[in-house]
Amino acid sequence: MKYYSRVGQNEYEIEILDGKVLVDGEVVDVDLRQSGAPELYSLLYNGRSFEMLIEAERFNYGVTLRGERFEVQVEDERTRRLNMGRKMVALPEGELAINAPIPGLVVKILVEIGDAVIDEQPLVLLEAMKMENEIRAVRGGVVKKIAIVAGQRVEQNAVLVVIE
Repeated sequence: MKYYSRVGQNEYEIEILDGKVLVDGEVVDVDLRQSGAPELYSLLYNGRSFEMLIEAERFNYGVTLRGERFEVQVEDERTRRLNMGRKMVALPEGELAINAPIPGLVVKILVEIGDAVIDEQPLVLLEAMKMENEIRAVRGGVVKKIAIVAGQRVEQNAVLVVIE
């Protein structure tokens, strides 16, 4: 099976075939095993041993190796083909309402009117089914309006914050 991995600006094609690992078409002597905690792995690479910490995140993995952290994105062949066929929906210019994806209780508002926000920045903590969910900005902008208060119950699709 083929995988595609991006580390910073570098992209690698990884193929696992008959027990061999090929990176960009070249055979690599590598063995990766989980050891101890669920996030801790032992890596044998070209006869040398390393410990790695791998943390699964939203769309990628945080990999810590020899004290250095790397952000790694991985997709399999099928997912890559599907993603290449999709066009990113352009987000509208001007005002953009950030809505509640689920009904819940507003636990905390993390921004104030006039704050500059960046893409993926947490805006609101929303509790649903005893779990706190971070509601994040879908693009950068400035907070124009906050339509909720802490402690308020909201329905799905209720406007939480408006950014411009």
